[in-house]
Amino acid sequence: MDWILKRETRSSRAVAAVIAAVLVMVLCGYALLETAVRAVGQPPWLVDPETAAEQFVALPSGVPPLLLGALGAVLVMVGLFFFLNAVLPGRRARHLLRDRRAAVVVDDEVIASALARRARLAANVTQEQVMVIVSRSRVLVNVRPTSGVPLSADAVLAAVQDELREMGPSPMPEVRITVASAGVIGA
Repeated sequence: MDWILKRETRSSRAVAAVIAAVLVMVLCGYALLETAVRAVGQPPWLVDPETAAEQFVALPSGVPPLLLGALGAVLVMVGLFFFLNAVLPGRRARHLLRDRRAAVVVDDEVIASALARRARLAANVTQEQVMVIVSRSRVLVNVRPTSGVPLSADAVLAAVQDELREMGPSPMPEVRITVASAGVIGA
């Protein structure tokens, strides 16, 4: 069960692995093609491997600095993509809800919708006046009050925290309430 939950809450590295494998296969296939063409005594298809190796060893000479800089930047970006994909956690926007009988994985958007409804009822405002953003460790509730109607940020905070306690998401995010200084007219 833990393996399934881990699989559902973390993103797959399969796309990056497939891209890396295809790049390696293309480079190896090309090297094999050029080596086979040279072994048969035919002229190189694109570049002679021996000439390419000599030019690579003597690299800064004969190549414009702008081209070297652009090529270096592209190689750094590709390397950074693969490095960060391997090192960063790659979490999906999902939380686990505790249940004794089943594993429940819920999108953060669903949690945000439930919390927005609860905040809206506690603040006595319309649906358009509440916006909730849920991340792994934080819930940010933005409320725009109705002009002339007092709004208790503590009541909204208590209602949202109560809803979160009832849900029991894992990991439990921290709640922050922001009440806009300008109100909405006629809501």
